[in-house]
Amino acid sequence: MTTLQHNTTMSAVPEHAAWAGSQVLLLGVLDGTVGLNLVGWLAGLAYAVATWALLGGALQRSGTALGPADRVTLARGVLVGAVTALVVDRAGEGVPTTLVVVFTAVALSLDFVDGQVARRTGTASPLGARFDMEVDAFLILVLSAHVALALGPWVLLIGLMRYVFVAASWAAPWLSADLPSSYARKTVAALQGVFLVVAASGLLPRAEIVVGVALATLLWSFGRDTAWLYRNRPTLVAEAAAVEGCVHV
Repeated sequence: MTTLQHNTTMSAVPEHAAWAGSQVLLLGVLDGTVGLNLVGWLAGLAYAVATWALLGGALQRSGTALGPADRVTLARGVLVGAVTALVVDRAGEGVPTTLVVVFTAVALSLDFVDGQVARRTGTASPLGARFDMEVDAFLILVLSAHVALALGPWVLLIGLMRYVFVAASWAAPWLSADLPSSYARKTVAALQGVFLVVAASGLLPRAEIVVGVALATLLWSFGRDTAWLYRNRPTLVAEAAAVEGCVHV
């Protein structure tokens, strides 16, 4: 994801408004086709308002504006809002599976597009990457909640894992340190959405096996990262440096 340095964030206001309008428009289309109850509308609108507020605040604090890849991420965000409304609205009963699968598949595909746009335009930034990650994480949470209604609450672990990790970092700040880039981590993260959308499609007779594999790979990935962060936590590194200094003395 990307953000472009900008002298003011005022220019982002119309863009945010356009994005929010697109979300409302898509919810209206869903209401007119498959139908949305009040709870579905509320879920979709709450998602839109929260995204608008959080992204706007982040842009204002950083003094940046949306970049080209961020706009792709915003498009993905609109689709995630639609999936959220559909899943919450039906709560596992009569969910239009085809729409959920199509919206999710397009959103997952665009996840590769925005990364390419960021690299080719040379406008990648930490804020853009964080925005991309949060959209991905919320989509996985919604999908895991949807699949959990059919397979059991254990599936929720897939969607909650990252949020639990973030919460744990409040008590153990060393968990929030930067991790080295890892192709394995990126692959595991990308596969979660693929596995969940396949399970949601109902095309496999034993979807729990696919979801179980997804959860196992995610546990391995988080476990590996946690172990690395623990070994490289500041206190341990400082102690090792002190011991090495004493040895040289």
